[in-house]
Amino acid sequence: MGVELFSLAGKTAVVVGGTSTLGADMALALATYGAAVAVVGRNMETAHQVCERIAQEGGVGHPYRADATNRMDLQGVLNEVLNWQGHVDILFNCPGVNSDTPFFEVTEEEWDWVMGVNLKSVVLSCQVFGQQMVGQGQGGSIVNISSVSSEPPLSRVFTYSASKAGVNSVTQYLARELAPHRIRVNAIVPGFFPAQQNRNILSPDRVESILKHTPMGRFGEASELQGTAVWLASERASGFVTGALIRVDGGFGAMTI
Repeated sequence: MGVELFSLAGKTAVVVGGTSTLGADMALALATYGAAVAVVGRNMETAHQVCERIAQEGGVGHPYRADATNRMDLQGVLNEVLNWQGHVDILFNCPGVNSDTPFFEVTEEEWDWVMGVNLKSVVLSCQVFGQQMVGQGQGGSIVNISSVSSEPPLSRVFTYSASKAGVNSVTQYLARELAPHRIRVNAIVPGFFPAQQNRNILSPDRVESILKHTPMGRFGEASELQGTAVWLASERASGFVTGALIRVDGGFGAMTI
């Protein structure tokens, strides 16, 4: 019963940003539990590498190239995935970029870039793939990747924090909007997981400050998001969970209440 509860056999998952550090591990987890996974990213070499990892674990993955901020790219991926599997059941939105530019130095170009990758991409992806799920009439699961920076006013990441607060809002709005279609919309809210997007802002002083406010005293590992990802993807395991912002943060949130 335990394995069946989380089984994704027969499901097709699209992981936008599946070439990112966190997205790749979640794509691997979905495939491990039986989903056919479309790994979507800008870098096809990395997408192929993620699919090779999936294949090595006995799963099924297929790489697709797309700019997540471009609706036509996402529509093209949808068309290709439908040709491949015939349906879409699970959507993970994982793109992310960060910036530690001080507030008064943030340019319009940087604002648009961060908001585009972190927030606009989520809206476009939910429109493109969410509409497909509605049309199929079989329900589904959408999981957006937010951040603990979306809630407390952390210094140095103003634009990033604002974009992730937007992700929280979009998640909860769409949970209400899509519930009549049996499409659940939730967000994983990770704490500090070293990834490509935040390595450049993790100075020794910043690391010390973060760890001081993290009760578990360490950063998270990407693999530690896998269980939450599979749980939210599985209708059997989380069929009455929607609009939830699930923190995976080593206790960081408990220290900032």
